[in-house]
Amino acid sequence: MQPRNMSMSGVVDLAAVKAAGEAKAKAEQARAEAARQGGPAAVPPSALVIDVDEAGFERDVLQRSAEVPVVLDFWAEWCEPCKQLGPLLERLAVEYNGRFLLAKIDVDANQMLMQQFGIQGIPAVFAVVAGQALPLFQGAVPEAQIRETLDQLIQIGEERFGLTGIAVDAGAEGAEGGPERAARPVGPYDALLEAAMSALDAGDLAGAIQAYKNVLADDPAHPEAKLGLAQAELLARVQDLDPSAVRKAAADAPADVTAQIAAADLDLVGGHVSDAFGRLVETVRRTAGEDRDAARLRLLELFEVIGADDPRVTAARQALARVLF
Repeated sequence: MQPRNMSMSGVVDLAAVKAAGEAKAKAEQARAEAARQGGPAAVPPSALVIDVDEAGFERDVLQRSAEVPVVLDFWAEWCEPCKQLGPLLERLAVEYNGRFLLAKIDVDANQMLMQQFGIQGIPAVFAVVAGQALPLFQGAVPEAQIRETLDQLIQIGEERFGLTGIAVDAGAEGAEGGPERAARPVGPYDALLEAAMSALDAGDLAGAIQAYKNVLADDPAHPEAKLGLAQAELLARVQDLDPSAVRKAAADAPADVTAQIAAADLDLVGGHVSDAFGRLVETVRRTAGEDRDAARLRLLELFEVIGADDPRVTAARQALARVLF
């Protein structure tokens, strides 16, 4: 049986996790801080509305969709309704302040993308969330309907796909408040975080989890607490597993999603990060429905443990986008 006082030393320590996830964490914390201050920090419009072509589609849409919903506006210069809808979508992108990214695609210059999405007429608006394409609406529709659709899209992204990022790193130059403001602690959490680390070292996973949750209850975007909680919950999941039995079950039943998820957890705790990610990406590829959702969501949780900027996470996000899209 796996010992209760296991360490993450073979995988990644909390300081490394925090550093690796810094960009995403700053964005989340800046958003939470802005809400407490009574208004959002402005994200530069140039970061919220981008032009996309076929060559950059994977980079600008598929990869970005692993962090934030990407709304696709298929348009053309000769399309009169497009001239009404396009500026409205751009205004809403600025108003929503990074909760979605607007990607504009000129269909005359990108016929292949138009065919891949099966577009019969424009304007046509789709979304890509965690690599999955979702049709939103076609033609000019009322602003109220667009707002309702965007709200639902953002909710789906957060609840079903675990997307908590914004369209730009809030610490980037030009973002109001800057990186120093985003990185500052927003409350007296040092004692709780130290208690969580001490509990982890002592094998008291329940205590560590509760300490991190106490921080997050007051500051849902606190970067160290979010990443520490992901780490502690991973350890809690594997502490009573029999590694031999789990790996045998996974080898005997490649289609058993529960077995593959458990094996991926063990892979990560054992330091086999790429193996864990690859196992779940392959599970997503071969499954559908609730099974696919379960494998994908566990993969997103493991991304949190390692950190958004780790190259293994970047590679796995790209692989996930390819099997989902």
